[in-house]
Amino acid sequence: MDLSYSPTEQRFRDEVRAWLTDTVPKLPPEPPIENWQARHDYDTAWQRKLFEAGYAGIHWPVECGGRGATPVEHLIFCEEAERAHAPYGTANFVGIMHAGPTIVAEGTAEQRRRFLPPILRGEEVWCQGFSEPDAGSDLASLRTRAVRDGDDYVITGQKIWTSHAPVADFCEILVRTDPDAPKHCGITWLIMPMDLPGIDIRPLRTIQGSSDFAEMFLDEVRVPVANRVGAENDGWRVAMVTMGFERGTAFVSELLNAMVTLEELAALARKAVRRSAPAWEDQGLRRDMGHLSAQLEALWALTRRHVSQAARGDLPGVGGSVFKLRYTELRKQLGELAARLLGRASLSLDNLDGLSNGDHTAERLRGLSLTIAGGTSQIQRNIIAERLLGMPKG
Repeated sequence: MDLSYSPTEQRFRDEVRAWLTDTVPKLPPEPPIENWQARHDYDTAWQRKLFEAGYAGIHWPVECGGRGATPVEHLIFCEEAERAHAPYGTANFVGIMHAGPTIVAEGTAEQRRRFLPPILRGEEVWCQGFSEPDAGSDLASLRTRAVRDGDDYVITGQKIWTSHAPVADFCEILVRTDPDAPKHCGITWLIMPMDLPGIDIRPLRTIQGSSDFAEMFLDEVRVPVANRVGAENDGWRVAMVTMGFERGTAFVSELLNAMVTLEELAALARKAVRRSAPAWEDQGLRRDMGHLSAQLEALWALTRRHVSQAARGDLPGVGGSVFKLRYTELRKQLGELAARLLGRASLSLDNLDGLSNGDHTAERLRGLSLTIAGGTSQIQRNIIAERLLGMPKG
């Protein structure tokens, strides 16, 4: 595992840093969290800038519209984007980090030609239709049916926690195409246009006040068979490819953000006064910050190990579950530390007297959801136990 940067990689870092330094300060302010249409427009405009500068999907193959950058260059770009406080591109996240890479890995040549360029240009936004009211952590228990009718699948059922559904153009959706097969064997992965008749979207308000998610009701929605990714009834395997991206490299920017957040909290502790002394004088607080910093650095080393694996052509695997489990648990601890430091100010989502407490409070609330999204911590432990440690299923 080579963790040093070559002269070529360092030149790439300098190029990216220069572009971000010039571009990010010229961006308009980010829209409010509750205004999803404005966030859609903001994020897709940023995606267009990335595309025009040659940084959209830099780790995607050149033949798929990307830059063909190495995994190390992708990591460098994520580092520099976080350092520059560049937009995260939330509305476009599913397309760039989940659906797009899955189509690159599993899609047909025609599907790549049709769906990948608009994702990279920020012209089409995707959502994820995996979870159901009775199939969240146990995703293979999903019951949304898709019946083949000529050149279409006719879909009926319900999805929940559908990320970005109110502003999405397409949905990566899992459906049951063989109700008599074992539950992992009768699932199919489809690309569903969100403007089809029979789709009813009902936004769900989160604890942060955002409507990132929605319920989605499907009443005989006809999706072309040509929109199937992988073979019929092979959707569980394709979904594991998607989940591998979600639990692995998709969390790189999250980790970098957590490291920056911890630095910001340390700076705040040096200014905040507790009992007539800076909060930084609290040895217990400094110790806990040190422990968090060490664990985040360990995860960064694990990330770079994953990058070395990717450089050999390996897809994210069980290592993604190891990372996802530990990172999301650490994110909760980071939120608790922020609340401890901010005191009563941590009860407000509005920034008070320049404290940026509202930002930290919002991140603390979001951190709670990370232990659920993409597979709960309990599911990650089962995956690690069975697939990495070889323990029996129980």
